[in-house]
Amino acid sequence: MENIAHIQGMTVLAVGIIFGMGALGTAIGFGILGGRFLEGAARQPELTPALQVKMFIVAGLLDAVAMIGIGFALFFTFANPFLSAIQAH
Repeated sequence: MENIAHIQGMTVLAVGIIFGMGALGTAIGFGILGGRFLEGAARQPELTPALQVKMFIVAGLLDAVAMIGIGFALFFTFANPFLSAIQAH
């Protein structure tokens, strides 16, 4: 019984780390992306619409990486494969 509680506790800790690192990485990425977009728009204002389209494409890809991490975290929360391995024995 204490093995199950230990695995659940470590899973909660891992899920928290996944959420935190995903949020941190996305925040840093959006900060760099926004700064570079403003820098490019300030240097060549006529390219702003093209740069804006590319910025939104990259922003979608950047957000997708965090969503994949959230998917893994939710998988470990609700369908923990480590618990099923312990309960089978």
